[in-house]
Amino acid sequence: MGLIDRLTRNSDPKGVDVSNEVAITEESVSPKAVKTDRDLDGERVIQLLKTEVHNQLFEQLDLSRLSKVSEEQMRRDIANAVRHTLDAESHPLTTEERERIVREIQDEVFGFGPLEPLLQDPTVSDILVNGPYSIFVERRGRLESTAARFQNSEHLMRIIEKIVSAVGRRVDEMNPMVDARLADGSRVNAIIPPLALDGPILSIRRFAVDPLSAQDLVEIGTLTQPLVELLDAIVGSRLNVLISGGTGSGKTTLLNVVSGFIPENERIVTIEDSAELQLKQDHVVRLETRPESIEGKGKIGQRELVINSLRMRPDRIIIGEVRGGEAFDMLQAMNTGHDGSLTTVHANSPRDALTRVENMVAMAGLDIPQRAIRQQIASAIDVVIQLSRLSDGSRRLLSLQEVSGMEGEIVTMQEIFTFRRDGVNSDGKVIGSIHATGIRPRFVDKLKIYGFKLSSDLFEPAVEL
Repeated sequence: MGLIDRLTRNSDPKGVDVSNEVAITEESVSPKAVKTDRDLDGERVIQLLKTEVHNQLFEQLDLSRLSKVSEEQMRRDIANAVRHTLDAESHPLTTEERERIVREIQDEVFGFGPLEPLLQDPTVSDILVNGPYSIFVERRGRLESTAARFQNSEHLMRIIEKIVSAVGRRVDEMNPMVDARLADGSRVNAIIPPLALDGPILSIRRFAVDPLSAQDLVEIGTLTQPLVELLDAIVGSRLNVLISGGTGSGKTTLLNVVSGFIPENERIVTIEDSAELQLKQDHVVRLETRPESIEGKGKIGQRELVINSLRMRPDRIIIGEVRGGEAFDMLQAMNTGHDGSLTTVHANSPRDALTRVENMVAMAGLDIPQRAIRQQIASAIDVVIQLSRLSDGSRRLLSLQEVSGMEGEIVTMQEIFTFRRDGVNSDGKVIGSIHATGIRPRFVDKLKIYGFKLSSDLFEPAVEL
């Protein structure tokens, strides 16, 4: 029994009344003439046919009431119903074109329409929708245009609403900006008119189903094997680490990798705006912020979660990214026995990273002298790692610096490793390597206390890692 017959019965085989659950009949999906001009190309005809079938089938189907029907069965029934409709069309279609229309309508029902193939493409790291007719993706650090298109702004809005409603959010003229995430954890941001002048804008930061490992970062050139061993020792000896970088520089990826060096017997509490970290340890407690409701109530920010996490007996606190007043509570935690904490910050250099932390502490609204804030930073943060996305799209570690203390009013730092650029080859690829500066960091003694033995020439200036 097909979709049309089975879903319009007064009751299902189990006796559950579904007569009012699905408004779809034979008439609602009956063939309807599609006016085509001889000058229209094949792509235009396919879009017209898909729109017509979509309007007849999808808009009359109340998916929220189909809990009694499995998705697999629904896919088969919808495919059969679409093929039945296409059989009656006078316009000839190839088998490939017919199956494409079937697949795209299934994507509308069960996925995110034109975005679905891009979401299934493992090489795509970002999807940027600049209105219904302009969709870009990032592959291997480079932006490129795609042939994917929405039918119109209403079609794009329908997909945006589908995404945000799945996580209990809403977007409308009163709330024209929204952050959400997909089922796989990918970050989503949408902004609609009147703030967006050229139609709804959608940005999706992909979430890797299989996150990159330390060895993967070595293979793609972000790290070197000696640096991986050093980072393992830094995390294992409970130094506090701040990872700095711009948008898309790989901060969260590196945070995920270094978090993997935390021993299995420690209790880890993660705090994020949008849950992205994929820790493999067994004892992990994941916390996520909550935005305010439509009434403007119920907001829980990172600062409240950091404060609460201190009551949860954590061995390690990992903050996905510090953006505001929670920086103060993070420093407090680092300075009161919760060493070995990890976090990231948006900044263009290690020095800028500390300045940003200082400014964010001031955002906490506490009347703390500047010198006292800097003393807390110097005491709390041990290592700053700077990442960057280079002109060829590659992500590289540019600098690893130790926070060594205070000199007067200034927090002092010393660079241990640096990335030296040697130029660009004929393919536009950046040529360079990571070198030791020759400075032996003070934290080496702490690494030895924790049993980590590093190569004696690791910090020699002539060594290329």
